[in-house]
Amino acid sequence: MNSKVTILGIPFDNMTRKEFLKALYERLNTGQKTFLVTANPEIVMYARDNPDYYQLLMQADFIAPDGIGIVKASHALGTPIKERVPGFELMLGLLEIADLEKKNVYFIGAEEEIIELTISEVKKKWPDIKIAGYHHGYFNHADPEMIKKVKKTEPDMIFVAFGFPRQEKWISNYLSQVDHGIAVGVGGSFDVLSGKTKRAPKLVQYFHVEWLYRLIKQPSRYKRMSVLPKFLQEIYRQKKKDKVQ
Repeated sequence: MNSKVTILGIPFDNMTRKEFLKALYERLNTGQKTFLVTANPEIVMYARDNPDYYQLLMQADFIAPDGIGIVKASHALGTPIKERVPGFELMLGLLEIADLEKKNVYFIGAEEEIIELTISEVKKKWPDIKIAGYHHGYFNHADPEMIKKVKKTEPDMIFVAFGFPRQEKWISNYLSQVDHGIAVGVGGSFDVLSGKTKRAPKLVQYFHVEWLYRLIKQPSRYKRMSVLPKFLQEIYRQKKKDKVQ
């Protein structure tokens, strides 16, 4: 049975990657509409400061712990999450399922060059996926015509790479107008899948310090990552509060 672990108000699904994929596979085959969010400490803190975004997350069918900070916070609070489930790994798992089941998949987001390279890689690695369509992310996300365009292709899965909070807002609007399909925001995953950006080396992944690797590679991420000390501070406060209660 799936259990939830709440971290600063966000209910994470306490499942392994394998369990997530099994649950998603079942929903795919029964035609259930599914909103999957992969959340890290940045998303948790953003939701804390933005009620509208928090409400969007509450609409999700699944929230995966994408970030070692989430897992460590769960242990600190005495409600341990089984394992970190990276959004990129979930996307790869879903693509494997789509290939196996010959499902329709739509890809939307990133720069035009990136999305073209992504589609090329998908065709090579998962030849039995039916590509419902694809589009770069540089358009007015409030334009209802794009949702109509995607809806017509009737995708079984849709991967949206706008980065938070834009991708979750778009997915929420999209899912309100369709009757089936798994939709997930994948952030910068197309950059990696396309080969444009390299994943952190295996050793870096093993020690869960991808955040440091990305910061070294992209110093511009510093502003985004500066939220981490605040996240840790809030976890400490929560732990203290729980002890008093």
